[in-house]
Amino acid sequence: MTLAPPVTLTTSYELCRRLNARHGRSYYLATRLLPAWKRPHVHALYGFARRADEIVDSFTMTGDRAAALDGFAVRTAHALAGAPQDDPVLPAFAQTVRSFGIDHGDVEAFLTSMRADLTVSRYATYDDLLGYMEGSAAVVGTMMLPVLEALPGMAERAREPARQLGFAFQLTNFLRDVSEDLRRGRVYLPLEDLERFGVRVADLGRPTSTRALRELLAFETERAREHYGRAAEGIDLLTPSSRPCVRAAHELYGEILSRIEAARHDVLGARAVVPLGRRLAVFTRHLYAACVADRAERRVPQGGQDV
Repeated sequence: MTLAPPVTLTTSYELCRRLNARHGRSYYLATRLLPAWKRPHVHALYGFARRADEIVDSFTMTGDRAAALDGFAVRTAHALAGAPQDDPVLPAFAQTVRSFGIDHGDVEAFLTSMRADLTVSRYATYDDLLGYMEGSAAVVGTMMLPVLEALPGMAERAREPARQLGFAFQLTNFLRDVSEDLRRGRVYLPLEDLERFGVRVADLGRPTSTRALRELLAFETERAREHYGRAAEGIDLLTPSSRPCVRAAHELYGEILSRIEAARHDVLGARAVVPLGRRLAVFTRHLYAACVADRAERRVPQGGQDV
């Protein structure tokens, strides 16, 4: 059997960019506010996360998901060790990890949470859910941090807000995608909260939200906003050229919560979406600051390289 040749670095980065553009529209738009040299590395991290997510979540995936994820984890470890790989996202991901000294422990924690999705479908308490989100979302924030760059001496202080932004984004997705997650057999609302508000798991599959479910989602929405508030404290700890991107992403994802609130927390009747016009308005509002900061910081990147 002839093995496929290793994917070139340029091809890998471009594929990751396309994955980001296709599946993370608001996030991708925010990345356009970053200096050009940073964008490919953010796309590489997104592409890696998306690749693992598709293995465990895709409705069209056939075959043994656990074996597929294990294989991806092995290929990831080999790529991080410097071995050429034919998996299209891994050359870009591995180069980004090496270039910025990203913690391999964060990579392992992420894959551990992805593996949990194959066996765990319910979380008893919010602390239990946070444990899952630590790997599925918080570490994505800390992996992004070296690329976004904290100000000198501020990397440690910026770490917790980066984690909180991961929690905020993930919880927002959970609230928006209640019915879609149930179709996969999963419930990302803590069971103790369902019991507190008198919501049954079967209620999550109704055509529209019951009053009890709307009250539960209002409670979880406020919980998500607390994470957004803690995340906002770290934006000014980043280098100026990264702030417009993070502010835009923070605003656009936060607006999903506003859309959920505007629909009286009926997430089952229609998916909460931020319209294209609104997304472009947010992008445009932050564009001038991004251009000014990029010009002011124009220099040879520390730790990264143009791609």
